[in-house]
Amino acid sequence: MKVLWVEDHEPVRDMLAIAADKAARSRVQIDLVMAPTLMAAESRLRLERFDLVVLDLGLPDSFDPDMTIARIANMGKYRIAVVSSMDVRDQAVEAALRCGANIHPEAVFKANLPFNRFIQRPDSFEDFLMDLMPGAHAAAVQAA
Repeated sequence: MKVLWVEDHEPVRDMLAIAADKAARSRVQIDLVMAPTLMAAESRLRLERFDLVVLDLGLPDSFDPDMTIARIANMGKYRIAVVSSMDVRDQAVEAALRCGANIHPEAVFKANLPFNRFIQRPDSFEDFLMDLMPGAHAAAVQAA
């Protein structure tokens, strides 16, 4: 799975890079590409194909969460997942769903992410990313 993670906080990017490196060493199929800004993400999206774009909403070059999602959603056919600490993350996802975006229906609160577990257990990192993909929510509902 090829993932573009748009994240402006360097410590978070560092932990994600370590988790991706550990995943690669464990032969977990995650190709993680990092982008620190919306413009950098748009540049990568023009040049590469991704399965999933994980998007922080509080980026230094985009102050409107709805516009951030819209700009990313209009650049290709991939799944978007919002992972953010912003208070309006849930409302932004709901608005994007109403507009027909291919977006995970629930925003993830970034501060609750288990980065250490992602580093220690690469399969948990892969599971987290797979849960953000289309059909993961429906499969979980059917299993329950």
